[in-house]
Amino acid sequence: MWLDQPRNPDAPLAGLKVVELARVLAGPFCGQILADLGADVIKVESPEGDGTRLWGPPWVERTDANGKVHREAAYYHACNRGKRSIIADFADADDLARVKALIANADVVIENFKTGSLAKFGLDYTRLSAANPGLVYCSITGFGQTGPRAHEAGYDFVVQGMSGFMSLTGEPEGHPVKMGISISDLSTGVWAANGIQAALLMRARTGKGQQVDISLMDSSVALLSNQATYFFTTGENPPRMGNAHAQVAPYGVFAVSDGHVILAPANDGLFHKLMDVLGLGHLSADPRFVANGDRTANAKALDAEIAAATAGWTKQGLLDACHAAGVPAGPINRLDEVFADPQVIARGLRVELGGMAGVRSPFTFSDAELALDRPSPIHGEDG
Repeated sequence: MWLDQPRNPDAPLAGLKVVELARVLAGPFCGQILADLGADVIKVESPEGDGTRLWGPPWVERTDANGKVHREAAYYHACNRGKRSIIADFADADDLARVKALIANADVVIENFKTGSLAKFGLDYTRLSAANPGLVYCSITGFGQTGPRAHEAGYDFVVQGMSGFMSLTGEPEGHPVKMGISISDLSTGVWAANGIQAALLMRARTGKGQQVDISLMDSSVALLSNQATYFFTTGENPPRMGNAHAQVAPYGVFAVSDGHVILAPANDGLFHKLMDVLGLGHLSADPRFVANGDRTANAKALDAEIAAATAGWTKQGLLDACHAAGVPAGPINRLDEVFADPQVIARGLRVELGGMAGVRSPFTFSDAELALDRPSPIHGEDG
């Protein structure tokens, strides 16, 4: 099942063959992670193409080998780097046979069709694994392969609400707010890539593949972490805190003369250092603020003292002073500032392929390289 000519022999997943029967975001994002890690990912698209090719503006124009100009949404390029693209209509017998032939010697299939809908084409795990027992078959759905919602479609925004994310996000007296990225879709893609690689490691021991069942709902609930344990421990719903923290104070966004800064002194020692930076050393001995529990109970009063002090600072002046004192602090960057940040530049997070910029997967290895050698494919450019 290993290719004779891997894309980059120094990449961790060099030679791994992945067939992607996925569209939009969660499945393609998983495929892109595997492609960055060196897998040969063959994206199988319908004659209409992945719907995200039309999710503009903004738009990107590219010219293929025949001189034809293709206009595609930039959104599509965020999750399809490094892949090959073929066109197949599952209702066409020849196209379906071609897809099955690809899968017959593949290591991995990624699919994000509604639960059970690929069975009518013989592209379900049961039948494909009968012909390819080592196949790792990752199914990405809204709610999983089992349970009362198994056959429902899943959408990021809806799942952000259902999973509890939105009940935790926003100002205490404001409306619930979704995140500015499709966190349910994207986290599902990351979980899926992790699950696939775990199944591949198990296959190395047992010789057998298996189905990996990943859902947006499961992936989102799994991220609740300490908020879930807050609920399990107290039986109460965690409150929306805006930019504050329920268990740590001070911890939030504070205005300065030319913008805002984040201050996050997460223990007593760091708090005392921040007070010295701000010229508020007397508050370190104030009984209301001596220990974190005291500060949390009196967070409003403490925040008011800090806000009055930070108002007289410039953003860069306060950040420099905090960094010199070892106090965790940072700016609230726009994206132009993110990609101009010397740290982001030094880590090479922005990559350019085929005239299109993107963000690489965040892996850095001591003895391996990512395979960043292909832009997102033009629809059907490989057949």
